[in-house]
Amino acid sequence: MEKKLRAGIIGATGMVGQRFVLLLQNHPWFEITALAASAASSGKPYAEAVGSRWAFDEPIPDAVAGMTVMDAADVAAVADKVDFVFCAVNMKKDETRALEETYARHEVPVISNNSACRGLPDVPMIIPEINAAHLEVIPTQQKRLGTQRGFIAVKPNCSIQSYVPALTPLMDFGPQQVMVCTYQAISGAGKTFRTWPEMVDNVIPYIGGEDEKSEIEPLKIWGRVEETERGKEIVPAAKPVISAQCLRVACSDGHMAAVSVKFARKPEMEEMIARWRGFETEAQRLGLPSAPKPFLQYFEDPSRPQTRLDRDFERGFGISIGRLRPDAILDYRFVCLSHNTIRGAAGGGLLTAELLRAKGWLQAK
Repeated sequence: MEKKLRAGIIGATGMVGQRFVLLLQNHPWFEITALAASAASSGKPYAEAVGSRWAFDEPIPDAVAGMTVMDAADVAAVADKVDFVFCAVNMKKDETRALEETYARHEVPVISNNSACRGLPDVPMIIPEINAAHLEVIPTQQKRLGTQRGFIAVKPNCSIQSYVPALTPLMDFGPQQVMVCTYQAISGAGKTFRTWPEMVDNVIPYIGGEDEKSEIEPLKIWGRVEETERGKEIVPAAKPVISAQCLRVACSDGHMAAVSVKFARKPEMEEMIARWRGFETEAQRLGLPSAPKPFLQYFEDPSRPQTRLDRDFERGFGISIGRLRPDAILDYRFVCLSHNTIRGAAGGGLLTAELLRAKGWLQAK
């Protein structure tokens, strides 16, 4: 059996870090060898550092409960214990970018849950089933950073994880305009109803920066790799034009999106459904351990998908779609659903790490 790669989690005490801990237990390719967080948690056993902030019904795995939390700022010490790291810190954007680039310059590949580097043309922002080819820009980034094995790869914002996969099999019909409203669970803010009782029986029609991310990030996902004077870089797609509104709703987990779309070449509804149900992915072909099979499911029942019933489809890695029907202004409308802390956060990062390993970008030191 091939030796497992050593994985570190930076920001291990937060909700996304906790989800990484759960997803990595008994993983066939990776094992946790370092947990790092702020200086306030440094030196404590992981279970003590998390304390009452543990957000899940499943207990902290025994393998990490007693592991001593390291200081995330002590990059050299963490780098010595890992082959790569997942990063899920709660810091200002400029501080996050500086930290991630420091790890990369210490020759540690970084798979980031954060937004700090998403806009950089030489940083791949990956949904493994959609744009694995964007990994081609990593050598350009390594040239900029002066590294040989260190680099940063990011996963996109959780708000786009349901409707971008739903639109991707339809891209050859030329989507021109997309209007989307997302209904996002409180775990997307790192909260539970216990820690955020104000959200019970409530909707907040504003999530800072989310509308903009939801409008911009899909265009990078659908973009193309081009040769520039600096090397290969990602050029975002010009269309579709996306108008997004993002709402926080009283659900524990699961982001739902209501989508309307206008196409250059309007397909039949039956063809759209067939595309969704037949969508095969690179992640499946590579046999990635966390790859959902199928990636997309479509419901004929107009009352589905529902957050509570369907967010865990394919262990939370799959996307659910329903209610496809004509739209009075654009061509069609439908709803879709993803699990925000699995597909939209830690699980998306884990699947990206699996893709990087399968493609040879993650190796033992």
